[in-house]
Amino acid sequence: MIKVGRKGIARWIVAAMALLLLVVAAHRLPIGDWLNDLNDLFARLGLSGIVLFAAVYTLAAILFVPGSALTIGAGVIYGLGWGFIAVSAGSTLGAAGGFLIARYLARRRVERWAAANPRFAAIDRAVGREGWKIVLLTRLSPVFPYTLLNYLYGLTRVSFGAYVLASWIGMMPGTVLYVYLGFAGRAVAQAATGQARRSPAEYAMWAVGLLATLAVTIHVTRLARRALRSRAEVSA
Repeated sequence: MIKVGRKGIARWIVAAMALLLLVVAAHRLPIGDWLNDLNDLFARLGLSGIVLFAAVYTLAAILFVPGSALTIGAGVIYGLGWGFIAVSAGSTLGAAGGFLIARYLARRRVERWAAANPRFAAIDRAVGREGWKIVLLTRLSPVFPYTLLNYLYGLTRVSFGAYVLASWIGMMPGTVLYVYLGFAGRAVAQAATGQARRSPAEYAMWAVGLLATLAVTIHVTRLARRALRSRAEVSA
């Protein structure tokens, strides 16, 4: 039986705390200067900088490095639009890399991981029945660890193409939320250090946008949890 809960919300709380720490640190450290230097560096790199960031993200995913900090960092460096593109590309390539390694290069080792994970047997059975739909639902629900799923899905019968497409779509809501946190954090840090002046209307717009993004992400996550529960009850 697939057990899902509310643990994924803790990740959003951690992200919000990181944003708060960024604001506090802006008054203690020369974050504004660091942000300008970092932005200048990646601005000089142009498109190649985005490709480099995506490549680093891919490698981090394959090596089991948590991607939350990198995702927020993309919002800090590139803003909302390009930050989302960089993270979406990197996370999808990382998911594809873990899948291929598990299926063709390190299957026995991943099978040992799967044997130690009580949820995998349920996921494997569900994928056997519904294929890519289960991939999509587990990607929408942050209670399932991203890096581990990349490898575990390589042991299932889901096709590579369906897996990549479902993973890409399913990771979008969480990606937008974390990138938005970085984007908003950069703007607040720049304002706090005098690097940029913002009107109250701009702050209000960012706050509304962040709350709307958070609300949509939580709603989508709950829908995914309910769908997973219903499937688990049917198979029980």
